[in-house]
Amino acid sequence: MTEVDIDICRRSAVAQLEAMRRGEISARELLHETRERYDRVNAEINAVVTVDFDAADDAAAKSDRRRAAGEPARPLEGLPVAVKDLEDTAGMRSTYGSLLHADHVPRGDTLVVERMRAAGAVIYGKTNTPEFGTGSHTYNRVFGATTNPYDPRRSAGGSSGGAAAALAAGLTSVADGSDMGGSLRNPASFCNVVGLRPSIGRVPNWPLKDAWDTLSTNGPMGRTVADTGLLLSVLSGADRRAPLAYPERFEAVSEGFAGPLRIGWSRTLGGLDIQPQVSEVLDGQGLPVLHQLGHRVLDAEPDLEEADSVFRVLRGLDYARSFGSLLAEHRDALSPELVVNTEYGLTLTVEDYFDARERRTSLYKGMLELFDNIDVLAAPVTAVLPFPATHTWVREINGSPQPDYLEWMRASWRITPTGFAAISVPCGFSPEGLPVGLQLIAPPGAESRLLALAAAFERVRPVWREHPIVLTTATTPERQLVETETPQ
Repeated sequence: MTEVDIDICRRSAVAQLEAMRRGEISARELLHETRERYDRVNAEINAVVTVDFDAADDAAAKSDRRRAAGEPARPLEGLPVAVKDLEDTAGMRSTYGSLLHADHVPRGDTLVVERMRAAGAVIYGKTNTPEFGTGSHTYNRVFGATTNPYDPRRSAGGSSGGAAAALAAGLTSVADGSDMGGSLRNPASFCNVVGLRPSIGRVPNWPLKDAWDTLSTNGPMGRTVADTGLLLSVLSGADRRAPLAYPERFEAVSEGFAGPLRIGWSRTLGGLDIQPQVSEVLDGQGLPVLHQLGHRVLDAEPDLEEADSVFRVLRGLDYARSFGSLLAEHRDALSPELVVNTEYGLTLTVEDYFDARERRTSLYKGMLELFDNIDVLAAPVTAVLPFPATHTWVREINGSPQPDYLEWMRASWRITPTGFAAISVPCGFSPEGLPVGLQLIAPPGAESRLLALAAAFERVRPVWREHPIVLTTATTPERQLVETETPQ
């Protein structure tokens, strides 16, 4: 299947922009097609949870007038976009997936949204997220669960699960996400799209409670690597309110690199339990592509054991600071996952914090030493295939019990405290048709290297073009939101 055979809503954003440039479709017509797609499939996957098509139609009409007047096209000119519901959108309900904010309508945009609007995006709605982005399965008590376009009985991942599902189904041209412990990469892997966790400071945002946070970051998602790089160029660049921001705007570079890369092939990311079905796709469908591209691939298992406690401590303290005051008055309105992580954070001490910082430095040193011999580390994004949407989180992997909702996500969040950049690129499908992504990891500031390698991989294996089953089904399955067991 070539891209011209793909319906307009699921073509790459780059191709949609080219179609508008050539006059084959207008911004209002593309929004109309997106609305028809929303009306037809969103009820089945619940990816987009708030919409304002009237305001979006006005924005699209303005975009068309700009083109007709011969004004220079902005980077996202006329593209229909739905924004993650953790981001404030002026005049549009922004709930953060929480009952406490179910009717919240902000007056202003966050910086991420400001930049997308300024780049010409036609924002028509919001994508679903777990409460305050907590957990890697997208469900909440405001809107319910988001499910997977490739199997609506399965999870879309999270916390950017609504964004990933919307991309896969053709409900948004590009998508913003955020990533503390894999919230960009995990849903990208589950939904056969691309998600990039950039270096801290590459994508600044505002307002923030902690402008010095080095654990969480916003980042771009797309159906293709080029789309993801395009959005990164829009979201990047200095802002005086963001002290850690890279001073320069990221430029989407040509897809290439000088000479073969040294790629470390990690099957377990330092000894994790990985489902055989995931490993079989990566070894059987991903590894041969890297060889075909002419790279030198060698086995490499990083020592990331320290990452486990470092991440848990730093995340726990972040949750204690952000949500500790809510527990006394609003415990019943909060998700079990949020309560558990906040309570853990409240048990931690200043000594725990400084010990975690020191061990994080040791962890970073170890990664630098590993990268003395490699240019990119390739590894699983997730330890499991997309799991049933009726489950809140994965309880066991290969017979090993997972003690809490964070444990099964380690293939993503072990990278977070290292500070390295990481991208999930579609790799292939299990025999039952479930997507599997490949995680490519590189030192801070090396987004160009990751995007170039991911783009070359995608050219050989353009599995993003695989048609989601939700686009061929008409029935809406009854959706359960939570299990009966209580997370530990």
